[in-house]
Amino acid sequence: MLFAWTLLALVGLGASCSSNVPRIEWKARPSECSQRLQHPVRYVVISHTAGSSCASPASCEQQARNVQHYHMSTLGWCDVAYNFLIGEDGHVYEGRGWNIKGDHTGPTWNPISIGITFMGNYMDRVPPKRAIRAALNLLECGVAQGFLRSNYEVKGHRDVQNTLSPGDQLYEVIQQWKHYRE
Repeated sequence: MLFAWTLLALVGLGASCSSNVPRIEWKARPSECSQRLQHPVRYVVISHTAGSSCASPASCEQQARNVQHYHMSTLGWCDVAYNFLIGEDGHVYEGRGWNIKGDHTGPTWNPISIGITFMGNYMDRVPPKRAIRAALNLLECGVAQGFLRSNYEVKGHRDVQNTLSPGDQLYEVIQQWKHYRE
């Protein structure tokens, strides 16, 4: 038993993936998407929704549903655009997940990246530390499970498209991350 725990620690599994909320738990609508990503993925694009933030599991589940409803019902997309959504409650909400191509950054970047969005507007404030920690743990989890390259590159949404996303304050935070590349 000790060997198994040691092996999990060495591989990087364990706590890294523990704050992920599966689609069924936040009551996501069924996805109509089918285009798969090739693993391991090289790029991660960080954005913000620029909308309402959420600080409790109940409010974040609702916010994830609101984003999905807008993307599917108003924009006509096959699902919520992002692979993962980060709540200020410190949880990661599964969007399209690791395997399905997102619609977060346009035709050039969507097929070669994972899209992670922070739910809220981060122009004038930073997300809470627990949200930042959740995103970093998700990235570690992605490497440990073989979905991300060990030398993956983090980009801000504004690095690859003409946008203010991920907001000035969140952008300053991600520029300090080890894997950030402009």
